[in-house]
Amino acid sequence: MQPVNSRIDPAPSRLSYRYQRMMLTPLFRFGLRVVMPFSVAALAAGVWFSDQDRRDNINMVIDDVRTSIVERPEFMVQAMAIDGASIGVSEDIREILPIDFPMSSFDLDLNAMKETIAGLSPVKSASLRVRPGGVLQVNIVERTPVLLWRLRDGLHLVDAEGFVVAEANGRYAHENLPVIAGQGAEKQTTEALNLIQAAGPLSTRVRGLVRVGDRRWDVVLDRDQRILLPEIGSVSALERVVALSQVQEMLERDLQVVDMRIGDRPTIRIAERSVQSWWQIREIRVGKEE
Repeated sequence: MQPVNSRIDPAPSRLSYRYQRMMLTPLFRFGLRVVMPFSVAALAAGVWFSDQDRRDNINMVIDDVRTSIVERPEFMVQAMAIDGASIGVSEDIREILPIDFPMSSFDLDLNAMKETIAGLSPVKSASLRVRPGGVLQVNIVERTPVLLWRLRDGLHLVDAEGFVVAEANGRYAHENLPVIAGQGAEKQTTEALNLIQAAGPLSTRVRGLVRVGDRRWDVVLDRDQRILLPEIGSVSALERVVALSQVQEMLERDLQVVDMRIGDRPTIRIAERSVQSWWQIREIRVGKEE
């Protein structure tokens, strides 16, 4: 009879060997330590939240917590202050922003309110913030009208960028503003302002600028005189007319049109009454000679 070996076999079982090999795999360890607990927790939460009463209770608790935070006195807005705006613009802002005070600052969409205010024609830019003390501060920069744009339906105030600010109450309400007219006049406000500045000594006689064919300008003076300017170099052409008027008093004569559209060949048109007077004088002289 052979002796029985009492020592335990140190070799692992096949199942233990496979488990140890799988534990050496990073993906398996991640699934065992992360994915499996997360899946079990998600399953348990899904089962717990499947009850409608539990969901309603959770939502009520969340709403109560949110309300207790957003309605704290330091977060409440009590009034609105508007700076930099005229009375009419301030009234328009309060009308388009119907805020029911007091209101939590968390419920104010400042970006949307800013876009709404910036959509007003007289407003160039706007900024909003909630300042300490629960005041919604609105700072406005209004457009400054520099021209009167004449249309068929009346006069409109236009700023230096060509934006229509508002409807004018009448010419005499804005006597200090020059008048522009014609197709595309509001798109060339910079050139129009340069022409008005170039008029210099003639500025008191300038009644307005007329855009012709959306290509060039006519300067309208008192006494039914008009200066026709070219498409290119209109400012320099007007400066030449001003210089001639100062030296030779050209515009003090009975002229109707000064045509500067052809730079090398400026022309003038005498008023019809002067032409008739000249012919009458000539006929008298011819009669005397006979």
